[in-house]
Amino acid sequence: MIFKQFIQEDLACASYLVGDAGVAAVVDPKLEIDDYLESARYLGLRIEHVLETHNHADHVSGHGRLAAATGATIHVHRLASPSYEHEPFDDGWELELGELTIRALHTPGHRPEHTAFALIDRSRSTDPWAALTGDTLFVGDVARPDLAIDRTEGAKGIFRSLQEQLLVLPPHVEVWPGHLGGSMCGSGAMSPKIASTLAFERSHNELLQLGDEASFVAESLRRIGPQPPNFENIVALNRGALDAEEVPARPLSPRQLRSRVEAGAFLVDLRTSQQFDDAHVPGAVHVTILEPGFASKLAWLADREREIVFVGRDDADGILAVQRAQAVGLRRLGGYLGGGMTAWRREDGAVERTGRIDLEDLKRLFDAGEVQILDVRERSEVEEGRIEGSLAVPWHSIDAVPEGLDPGQPIATVCASGKRAGVAASLLQRFGASDVAHVSCGGVTQWKANGWPTAKEEER
Repeated sequence: MIFKQFIQEDLACASYLVGDAGVAAVVDPKLEIDDYLESARYLGLRIEHVLETHNHADHVSGHGRLAAATGATIHVHRLASPSYEHEPFDDGWELELGELTIRALHTPGHRPEHTAFALIDRSRSTDPWAALTGDTLFVGDVARPDLAIDRTEGAKGIFRSLQEQLLVLPPHVEVWPGHLGGSMCGSGAMSPKIASTLAFERSHNELLQLGDEASFVAESLRRIGPQPPNFENIVALNRGALDAEEVPARPLSPRQLRSRVEAGAFLVDLRTSQQFDDAHVPGAVHVTILEPGFASKLAWLADREREIVFVGRDDADGILAVQRAQAVGLRRLGGYLGGGMTAWRREDGAVERTGRIDLEDLKRLFDAGEVQILDVRERSEVEEGRIEGSLAVPWHSIDAVPEGLDPGQPIATVCASGKRAGVAASLLQRFGASDVAHVSCGGVTQWKANGWPTAKEEER
């Protein structure tokens, strides 16, 4: 039999190609389908089936593109109720591909239709050897319960699905999840490891140590972060009519880019934070494409009804940004600056600069009363302690210079490591703050480790 995992690194999504006897199925396909087609050609497989564990809320599925390219039948649980042509299944449904049996295990909670798939290689045994657990069980974590129904009911559903469907499988069964560490579909406990076993997860996954429903629900709810603003749109796209068309990646001249921004387009700079700080197009927001999580961050900040344009180091950055934006349901994509930032500078385009400081400079300036500090971490992080005297607003909630900060005086943004602080600094600058810097390396965690003053007051 054939078994192959594919990772979409930016969104930390996992998908699978499984099959036997020359026929294959793709489970939870990512939007870019070339990898599946290439692998199928290389392995001599016909992709005849597409299986979805659920209506995804964090990324747009490639099922439409894959069905158009191969003629494959799309299978999803009956409760998914999509509007596209599909074959619905129920708990216990089986698909046979040669000696491979794929068995549906209905595991509601994350979403009502959620289904895991047990894999059985009948040439070796009638027992499952692996489970594609989708968004129910991850390595080191379980799914968040708040993206479809009441979150308490969702957590109860996940507990029952784990106890009644997954944890009753033999302990040797391999766990192959739908996401790896970095995904928004779990908590910070999710591991970047690509697979595990039920035996190992039983022993080392903290949530699986909680044998009673009430404790499990309480801990699950304590862990979940803020709901991303775009998830309902992504679910609607995944349930809607099949769309096999890609948004073209169009190069723009500096003049065209300027015109689109003046007309209201949202301008995103894709380069490194150092490059952005040194010089960027006025009004640009910094979201680097050179680190994981680009599309998720973009989805937090961009309005899907507003055109988005990109500036990168070169054309390759812009083309990649257009592809990744579509994976989170953003399709009003005006293009990218052809030739990258070099083209803008060559035509003497106006630029802005953003300051960057280290933690020691932040403390010195703050102690001297020469800078205001904005903590841009999540609420749960802030409640564990923040710099005494700082203001706290999550980076993705900055839609103006926050009340309590003087936009005419120096402001420094800080997070845990420096990555979110740079994005926040670009937002403050875009909304009119005149003197902005960000702590580019380190943050509140190191501040605490240094023994400098902190407070445990709730975030504003």
